[in-house]
Amino acid sequence: MKSFSLYISLILIFLLTNCSNNSKPIKKPNIIFILADDLGAKDLSFTGSKFYETPNIDAIASQGTVFTNGYATCQVCSPSRASIMTGQYTTRHGITDWIGAQTGEKWGNSQNTKLLPPDYNYAISDDNITIAKAFKVGGYSTFFAGKWHLGKEPNSPQKYGFDINIGGWEVGNPKGGYYAPWDNPKLNYIKEGENLTLRLAKETANYIEQNKNKPFFAFLSFYAVHTPLQTSEEKWKKYRDKAVSKGVVENGFKEERLLPVATSQDNPIYGGLVETMDDAVGIVTKKLKELDLDKNTIIVFTSDNGGLVSSRYGAYATSNLPFRAGKGYQFEGGIREPYFIKAPMIDAEKTIDIPVSGIDFYPTLLSIANIELPKNQVVDGKDLSSVLKGETMVSRPLFWHYPHYGNQGGEPVSIIREDDWKLIYYWEDNHKELYNLMNDVSETTNVLEENQQKAKELEQKLMNFLIEANAKIPTINPNYDEVKAMTTIKRRKEIQLKNLEKRRQELLKADYNPNNNWFDSGLLTKD
Repeated sequence: MKSFSLYISLILIFLLTNCSNNSKPIKKPNIIFILADDLGAKDLSFTGSKFYETPNIDAIASQGTVFTNGYATCQVCSPSRASIMTGQYTTRHGITDWIGAQTGEKWGNSQNTKLLPPDYNYAISDDNITIAKAFKVGGYSTFFAGKWHLGKEPNSPQKYGFDINIGGWEVGNPKGGYYAPWDNPKLNYIKEGENLTLRLAKETANYIEQNKNKPFFAFLSFYAVHTPLQTSEEKWKKYRDKAVSKGVVENGFKEERLLPVATSQDNPIYGGLVETMDDAVGIVTKKLKELDLDKNTIIVFTSDNGGLVSSRYGAYATSNLPFRAGKGYQFEGGIREPYFIKAPMIDAEKTIDIPVSGIDFYPTLLSIANIELPKNQVVDGKDLSSVLKGETMVSRPLFWHYPHYGNQGGEPVSIIREDDWKLIYYWEDNHKELYNLMNDVSETTNVLEENQQKAKELEQKLMNFLIEANAKIPTINPNYDEVKAMTTIKRRKEIQLKNLEKRRQELLKADYNPNNNWFDSGLLTKD
């Protein structure tokens, strides 16, 4: 009997040992985070554009999960990017405007505005544990390519957890343009005429191939589609012919509060720029499939703020309609974004309508990768992994705080969205606007008077948030000249409406030729 028991014990030990030796460890998912710059929510064929062609980005959306109410945390770039990196609202990480923007008297004296914008942080603080650092601690190789715009040296991507940095430095636009020779100390060009967007994608694809046997977190941060708008003659002709064939509307702009805004998607140079970015996305996704990594790789695609519809410098790119206005603005066109998560290892929902924000990527991606949130990192975002699987999430408010003036016509505001309601608080005169986005996604009708109790509830929540966050508030400009300001606004609108329409028509002429090189679009924005 004892020998039989011993025999059974040996068999069990053998089986357990054999199973243990042959069991495969759970494979960590790879992550590719693709961040576009200044891409509007309606700048993809998947999201409704009849003008732009984006089959590769569309495939990410159709094969993944689309959040129909996805938001950036700010209407301009640096704050939104810092929020993705930290999982924090702009009021917490302290970068509330694009890095390089003027503040205080320097801004007030040069721009003659009613308020003086407060100062802001010029880099992510050292005590922040960025998403790259968190993945690195979790055993991942980390890679960054493209636009950084989160501080000068030594505040580079490497400082914040990225093993490799290709092309990321302090600037917010592609110095020298999208075609070599460009000016980027972190990325030399190979030959004249080389395209920056495609090069960044190729570098990312090369990194993926070199790291195919270990988990990686790759952050592909395009400079596209920020100004300067540039494309090839071939792509310009394609989109010029497309615009003409569908019929060019007589007026492509209308007046917003401070500047004219574009109302038509028919800029052929921008069309080419968008398509080139989509081509670049295709380089990366095809590499994943080629290496049989596509089924174990999470792909995120989003943008840092809305599409460019206006600028003090006279630039424009697209229209975000039916969303109002665009980059720099407090309206939906300035903060609503494409927001796609493709996670093949999850049986995920195809479409999710709850409002989500750039702060949510940090906890969500770490959760899917089975990496614990850093204990010392305060994260404002919510883990969406259960929502991806079809579970419900308790309703929560989302907040924005932009105590600055946008170069595109935005004003100093704070915002709260809860369910279908959106309240905008204007710091210049403390007036408020209330919109029901379910009934009025274009924000055409302020319904505050009819819903005063709801407005009071939202305002209280907003003010509590700002107080708890110790948010910086703009102050009165003692040198403000109202008559001069109103005259400037009126004159700028009149001049820009005329010049913008002239510029738009020129881009659509059959003999259009920008400086005989096709690498120039003329106008540039500073942020």
